[in-house]
Amino acid sequence: MSLINEIDRDRLPGHIAIIMDGNGRWAKSRGKDRSYGHQEGVVSVRKVLEAATTIGLKYLTVYTFSTENWNRPTEEVQALMSLLVSAIQKETPDLMKNNIRLKAIGDLNRLPEDVRATLLECIELTSGNTGTTLALALSYSSRWEITEAARRMTQEVAAGRLALEDITEEQLSNHLTTVGIPDPDLLVRTGGEKRISNFLLWQLSYAELYFTDIFWPDFREEELYGAIVYYQQRERRFGKTSEQINYKQ
Repeated sequence: MSLINEIDRDRLPGHIAIIMDGNGRWAKSRGKDRSYGHQEGVVSVRKVLEAATTIGLKYLTVYTFSTENWNRPTEEVQALMSLLVSAIQKETPDLMKNNIRLKAIGDLNRLPEDVRATLLECIELTSGNTGTTLALALSYSSRWEITEAARRMTQEVAAGRLALEDITEEQLSNHLTTVGIPDPDLLVRTGGEKRISNFLLWQLSYAELYFTDIFWPDFREEELYGAIVYYQQRERRFGKTSEQINYKQ
């Protein structure tokens, strides 16, 4: 029996963020090149996105390519960029069919021109869709994002467009690349590592954390449902006590 039957549809996380780890190790364990793992990882993105739309998840963010990933071997980076273009082109019709909106967060100016053009075209095409929003974190680093937000606010203060006393948590959030996207309720990391890796540090302040040893190419629908079941077993207190959370008027 599928774990989907254990999910309370009235208590879904509004936003799930995923660190997709283990593609290379998965491929290596099978005697394959790392690129093979990345190709299978795209299949997992498709399957997880299908599962997300099936249960009615509103936001899904996947850590696709970090700022640090630019330091990988040139051949691997080029292969990842080519895979990204082909994946977006191949998946765009299904995004439209399934009413999925695509967004991207990160330093998109660092992307190769063909990648950026393909990405922006898909974002524009799907912008009117009202189902699940899929956000790709590309050339993304949370420290970069927060630093850029601080720099822009500083410039606005210097130009007289923003007063110092108006700099609040909300104001900073509005200067992040995730503006308009609610903070994640659940972070999933595959591949056995238990760290955040410079991903959504500001936004994950109150997220539940779910770590699994499963490599990303093996993470599919049932694994996502299992993570959601785990989330629904947690008591989310946001600094309050259990008594406050459970108090009934």
